[in-house]
Amino acid sequence: MMKTNLERITIKDIIMIALGTGIYAWGLININIPNELAEGGISGITLILRALFNWNPAYTNLILNIPLIIIGYRILGRRSLIYTLWGIATLSFWLYVWQTFPTPPALHHDMLISGLLAGLLAGFGLGLVFRFGGTSGGTDVVARILEQKFGIQIGRSMFILDAMVLLLSLVYVDLVNMMYTLIASFVFAQVVGVVQQGSYTARSFMIFTDYPEEISHAIMDQLERGTSLIKSEGGYSHREQRIVYAVVDPSEVNTVQHIIEEIDAKAFVSIFTAQEQLGEGFSYLRPKKMFSFDKK
Repeated sequence: MMKTNLERITIKDIIMIALGTGIYAWGLININIPNELAEGGISGITLILRALFNWNPAYTNLILNIPLIIIGYRILGRRSLIYTLWGIATLSFWLYVWQTFPTPPALHHDMLISGLLAGLLAGFGLGLVFRFGGTSGGTDVVARILEQKFGIQIGRSMFILDAMVLLLSLVYVDLVNMMYTLIASFVFAQVVGVVQQGSYTARSFMIFTDYPEEISHAIMDQLERGTSLIKSEGGYSHREQRIVYAVVDPSEVNTVQHIIEEIDAKAFVSIFTAQEQLGEGFSYLRPKKMFSFDKK
């Protein structure tokens, strides 16, 4: 039953993948090409072929993705394969459409703005594609494999993979334009991770203290944030103790630190960045009264 749910294909995913590839393709045609900015991955190779041989990127994108589709079929499974095929098809479609009806914005040849905008559009577009389980083919497939097998964030792995293609792009792009392309690639890597995983990053606390009850109640009373008391055992002393776990807004970090310092200045504290939070107080309205993670 679980496998069926994981492999389920939804209309929402299909629409959002098409929207994402549309945004990405628009930036490629209307920002990258007019301003002679290179691109990474298969899209970058299509731009190289366009510059050298005047080949249409809409067609070369389909042709170059064939071997990677085979790899994707063997590793990513049925659902990911279908979404990848859809991503490749819609990307080629949008590349054809935007070439037929180009709408480049008036950037007045400002290369810095062009580079920032190119990275923003590419990151937002492909971030949507990744967030809803798809890829646009090319190195996206390789990056998704690295994410699934090794837990490497897609934005980071794509930055490395794309850098190799960018080096090849020096055959038609000069060094100055390549520097602006690298700016676009850096912005892309940041934006795609934010869109894919969520832009709201909270902070999680693990507090090792001799006063877990006091700190727990203080956090709930002052911040109206839930806490959990986790049973643990000291590795050296084998003494049983309870760890206070809490997730708070970044603006509340200093308050928690002051609470800990006032109650137990010798407490050992680990603070982590929580990339995405789901549940009461984060993904929907926070209650007016305090709440607890514990179910009673």
